[in-house]
Amino acid sequence: MSNYQVKTKNGYDFFEASSAFQKSIRRGLEDETFFWAVELYKSNYAKYLWKRMIIIASEDVGLGDPDVVTRIMAMKASYDYLVKEKNTHNAEILPFIQAVLTLVNAKKSRYIDLAYSVYWQKHRDQVGKKQVPDFCLDMHTRRGKQKRRGLEWFYEVSALVNNPNKMPNEEEFEKLALEADIETDNNPIQEEGIPEDSKKKTDGQGKIF
Repeated sequence: MSNYQVKTKNGYDFFEASSAFQKSIRRGLEDETFFWAVELYKSNYAKYLWKRMIIIASEDVGLGDPDVVTRIMAMKASYDYLVKEKNTHNAEILPFIQAVLTLVNAKKSRYIDLAYSVYWQKHRDQVGKKQVPDFCLDMHTRRGKQKRRGLEWFYEVSALVNNPNKMPNEEEFEKLALEADIETDNNPIQEEGIPEDSKKKTDGQGKIF
């Protein structure tokens, strides 16, 4: 084990102080969080604290308050702006404090961090076994064209959304959009066979996209 150690201004182990900062945020312990925040800030680790808070916004808050990461980034931008300005009487500390308070008091969810572990493992286990679902094979894919799946199939199957939050007139708009697409011949399946350019061999994704 390495004997390499990084200390804060007052002699605390840097890694332990960093851990205490994040774990205190997770538990919503405002006073405890700020002790370690101030200790690290006064030890010239402000840049590190901002990086850590951006990570915390996804790792520990995440879906509990999905907009938090955007707000933290906005506070970081305010902090950077004030740092560059002269004679602001240390005003940059205000968005820093606001960011810490925002994370401490935010509703928490570690689902995003857990999803990283679960889905990366699932991907390793399912490579070569997982197949593209049939509902994905619409007119925008080679196999969908071969199946002669057109606009009606796309609207009924591929465009289906679960957990919807639709606008009041969205279902009527879907009907109007289908009619408009049909009238304007916006239907690739009407073409005979597969487009010639899709038959060409490519030397990697760059030439496809």
